Amino acid sequence: MMKTNYLYYLGLIAVSIIWGANFGISRWGMDFFSAEIFVFFRFGLAIPVLFLLLYKLEGNIMVEKKDFLKLAVIGIFGVTILEIAVMYSIKFTTLANASLLNVAPWPIFAALFAPLFTKELLTRKVVAGGAIALVGVTLIILGGGEGIDLSSQYMLGNMLALSISLIGALFNLACMPMMKKYSPLKVTTWYILFGTILLFPFTFGGWSDVNWSNLTMPVYGAIVYNVILCTIVAFVLWNLAMSKVGATKSNFFRYVVPAAAAVTGALFFGEPIMLAQILGAAIIMSGLMIIGSERKAARPNTDKDQDPDPLGKSKIAT
Repeated sequence: MMKTNYLYYLGLIAVSIIWGANFGISRWGMDFFSAEIFVFFRFGLAIPVLFLLLYKLEGNIMVEKKDFLKLAVIGIFGVTILEIAVMYSIKFTTLANASLLNVAPWPIFAALFAPLFTKELLTRKVVAGGAIALVGVTLIILGGGEGIDLSSQYMLGNMLALSISLIGALFNLACMPMMKKYSPLKVTTWYILFGTILLFPFTFGGWSDVNWSNLTMPVYGAIVYNVILCTIVAFVLWNLAMSKVGATKSNFFRYVVPAAAAVTGALFFGEPIMLAQILGAAIIMSGLMIIGSERKAARPNTDKDQDPDPLGKSKIAT
């Protein structure tokens, strides 16, 4: 069991690296598309692939009618509202403010509200590991040289950034009860569909500004990266791992995202990596190792043995 859990933890780290690297890779796409259109491409192009995978792996794509509304609400908050809030938080505050307030409180909110959605227990080891990792992520974000600015001119952006952590945590937790009934792949596919449909109206007015003839290979590469890795692979793998080790533990692994973003900035854009950021990355990993060593695993499916099927296929016929 412990060996299997470590594989899920490695999956969470891999997903966080994928998402962190995307902060740099998406810059190529943003040069040609508005943020709204680029995000719509990311999720919209993933939908047919997700449904095809769902059909091939599980033999059916449907969920019960009574669950459509639940999945739609999850998609609206987890895709539509969350992605728009991210865009505008960056617009109305500094990058350091947005990065810290988007990332740091997210796992804390997840831990606080987890009892409302799951039967997970917050242990001393998870608290200790999370606190250590929080110190590390703060060092990475602030160690880049741009300090936190809490002046009134950034109040709106700061509040939006903080709301992202709250909405994101509740979004993750809301998926947990659904993944007792359906596979992570099925839950992911349906909430992305609903969230993308509501995202489309926000792209109106931006399509005419796209110069399709000038799209370059890096732009196409950024789109492919966002669709295949950032959405299809990352969302499904994250939800699978989260369904096995619990939402509280999983969300602390989001602290790897800023570290991966800093490395990507250095590799692709020549941005310097400061000593404080290297120290912060080491501190984050030490904190996550403490969380991963927790032997009393939080089990979302406490009423049943865990599904031995690594794909987490649906447990009911639909």
